[in-house]
Amino acid sequence: MTERRYFGTDGIRGRVGEAPITPDFMLRLGWAAGQAFKRDGQRNSVLIGKDTRLSGYMFESALEAGLSAAGVDVKLLGPMPTPAIAYLTRTFRASAGIVISASHNPHQDNGIKFFSAAGTKLDDAFETDIERWLDRPIEVVDSADLGKAFRVDDAPGRYVEFCKSTVPNEFSLDGMKIVLDCAHGATYYVAPKVFSELGARVSVIGGDPDGLNINLNVGSTHLDALKAAVKDSNADLGIAFDGDGDRVLMVDRDGTEVDGDELLFVIAAQRHAAGKLKGGVVGTLMTNLGVELAFQDQGIPFERVKVGDRYVMERLLLNGWLLGGEGSGHLVMRDCTSTGDGIVSALQVLLAVWRSGRSLTELRGGMTKLPQVMINVRVDQRFDPLSRTDVASAAKSAESRLGTAGRILLRASGTEPLIRVMAEGQDEALITVVAQELADVVAGSRS
Repeated sequence: MTERRYFGTDGIRGRVGEAPITPDFMLRLGWAAGQAFKRDGQRNSVLIGKDTRLSGYMFESALEAGLSAAGVDVKLLGPMPTPAIAYLTRTFRASAGIVISASHNPHQDNGIKFFSAAGTKLDDAFETDIERWLDRPIEVVDSADLGKAFRVDDAPGRYVEFCKSTVPNEFSLDGMKIVLDCAHGATYYVAPKVFSELGARVSVIGGDPDGLNINLNVGSTHLDALKAAVKDSNADLGIAFDGDGDRVLMVDRDGTEVDGDELLFVIAAQRHAAGKLKGGVVGTLMTNLGVELAFQDQGIPFERVKVGDRYVMERLLLNGWLLGGEGSGHLVMRDCTSTGDGIVSALQVLLAVWRSGRSLTELRGGMTKLPQVMINVRVDQRFDPLSRTDVASAAKSAESRLGTAGRILLRASGTEPLIRVMAEGQDEALITVVAQELADVVAGSRS
């Protein structure tokens, strides 16, 4: 397959004003996407949603113009979580959905994610097709066939009701005190409504977006504020979303972080105990080895795929399984939704708490995470680290030193110019040394 120039692990992402995150590129991208998604003989429409970045307004207008030029109608959803666009794309029977977001990145960055008509991430072949259209000059349809634009005013309410529908009618959060960290991002409006309407006493941090403060010292990548808020308010737990709402992490009542691997274990173990798991669980190359070992103890099948929730979804579909996810908090439950959804995932964790009658702290205690060291090495250009002889040799040596009690992983980030060096094992001192030595070799080989 032709190598893609723009699409990374999760769409297209970069610094605002620097190629390709520019208005002129977004105009061409809108047109190219319109051509790729357009089906003859029907009136085609595409939904556009965004997070709370100031630059979203600019790119929304550019995409709208490009889609209209291709003869595709546009439905504008405004600031909404990424998974809400996936859900609404299905319910509106749209040709595709577009999200303007850079997820957990700061406001200086932005990006584009696409969803198919089924509300799933695009496969590599479809992204390659969009890039082929990008190479062609824009051809505007006849003026009578231009796409029209509509604003969808009831989108938040539709999504709130959908989230609530993913748990049983008898499920209730009455008596539970929860702190929500909305990262000044796309969940700031809908998340408090979902949890309060289910009965929880909700307090919110990171709920006042101004276009520039998204993910700023709050959200799933900056948990200190949530930890403090949970302890100060004597809450039962805290829930942190990222800027676009497709990730979730939690904090238990004593302020201890509960990452995506642990949340995945909590959901899977409870479903398994209730006979509702239906198959196994899919993780990624980054999933903590402790998760895999805990699943082995419980007789739960487990498989790893490349990093990225769309690869998790692909394997789930292939296996006919329902549950998978990543340590970053991208969790996928095919029986609930078609993509990673922070709010829905949090509800599934709380459902496990409710059904078991045990606290989050008790449930997460069913597995022991192995020490894991991650070092990011910045590079000037994308390259495969294992294609370098010195790096491959150093990685092989590191694996030998860890033996069967650990593992090494080298991979290029799909969203940033980084090589991620990870070492994992039972001996924290050893993996720290091994990871740093390997990172030094990568750094010396990066140019």
